[in-house]
Amino acid sequence: MNAKAKGTRLEHRSRALLEAAGYRVTRAAGSLGEWDLIGIGRTDVVLCQVKSRDFPGPLERAALAESVCPPNTRKLLHRWRRRQRQPDVMEL
Repeated sequence: MNAKAKGTRLEHRSRALLEAAGYRVTRAAGSLGEWDLIGIGRTDVVLCQVKSRDFPGPLERAALAESVCPPNTRKLLHRWRRRQRQPDVMEL
């Protein structure tokens, strides 16, 4: 499986988790922006970056943490490891 297909598959898995939690989720696939998924809930907004093996390095994490967004926004990193049913989640 190539890297793009793997990333797409994992983004869909993260999307399903956010939708199960009550968010309306948009996948920002072709935009090449900072965030892979944008979820809108009743009380907050979730921005999610999905990774397949490692969390982003310190520079990328700092850039994601400093991205401009409304005050009621949560910034999440989902890391999917091999044969894992749930992602490791880090909130910035």
